[in-house]
Amino acid sequence: MPRNTIARIDLGALRRNFQTAQRRAGGARVMAVVKADGYGHGIGPVASALDSLAPKYAVACLEEARAIRETGLIQPVVLLQGVHAEADIDECARNGFEPVFHSFQQLAWLERLENWPAFWLKVNSGMNRLGFHPDELAGVMSRLQAMSADTELLGFVTHFACADDPDSAMTAQQTAVFEKATSSFPDLMKSVANSAAHFRPGQPMFDWSRPGIMLYGGSPMVGTTGPELGLEPVMSLEAPLISTRLVPAGESVGYGAGWVADRNTRMGMVAIGYGDGYPRHAGTNTPAAINGQRIRLIGRVSMDMLAVDLTNAPDAKEGDSVELWGRTVGVDEVAACAGTISYELMTGITGRVPRQYR
Repeated sequence: MPRNTIARIDLGALRRNFQTAQRRAGGARVMAVVKADGYGHGIGPVASALDSLAPKYAVACLEEARAIRETGLIQPVVLLQGVHAEADIDECARNGFEPVFHSFQQLAWLERLENWPAFWLKVNSGMNRLGFHPDELAGVMSRLQAMSADTELLGFVTHFACADDPDSAMTAQQTAVFEKATSSFPDLMKSVANSAAHFRPGQPMFDWSRPGIMLYGGSPMVGTTGPELGLEPVMSLEAPLISTRLVPAGESVGYGAGWVADRNTRMGMVAIGYGDGYPRHAGTNTPAAINGQRIRLIGRVSMDMLAVDLTNAPDAKEGDSVELWGRTVGVDEVAACAGTISYELMTGITGRVPRQYR
């Protein structure tokens, strides 16, 4: 038999989180961000579950857009990172993919083609990763108009650097920069809102919002968990308890002898580790749960196993399922203990952990 280490995916919770995004988006329409294999949940099942709700999907790259088409879905797919080769533009035109153009190299490719896809332009409003500077935008628009009178430009996007921090003024500054830069083109659509923007009071949402992490139940806001924002966990990461033993006071567990029992402690080994994508830096006192009872990790996480303190779960036995994150223990809690964010935990679950959908 295979080991019973599994990621259970609640597609009903995914749909309800999307509906939460819709409510919080006001009058804006909502495109579902399903990049990075649906944030580790499986791009095909995730996109299919949102078929009746999402009028568009958003991904990072062409490979992910193809994966959506392979499921039979026909909605437009926005390529947030644009294209990486001239030939990709024709594929976008043929398949209803909407690349986001952010560089003059991409414009040069477009100039040499006759078959254009519908596309977006990215404005660098202050994050300074990708996009045209606001001072460049008028020239870009003139260049596009010279290429074709019948342009397929849909509108403009930008991305926020600090929307997750409610105390930061940068999101308001970026919004003002974006509004000013695009004000001469009122007939074109605008998209700025990542997940965090849905939770910023008074934040303009414009025409399209782009929720990502909130669809999967993770918090986009610093110092806040998904459930505190009204989001439901979609992934429950579970693994079996494969051994229990009594560790006498003064003895250690695991590599480096990093944890030493200060009293006789009932300990269990769980069949999951960093080889499965569980974070190695989640150390002692990181929460887990068994039979609905919260317990804690002890010692170092190994490649295939980790140790838990069963003091709070005296009835736990070999074969019981341990929840590493899910409804009892939030993924945001585990991420905080590991010094990272829920995005990394979800997308980091490796291929040897099967996904089970309901």
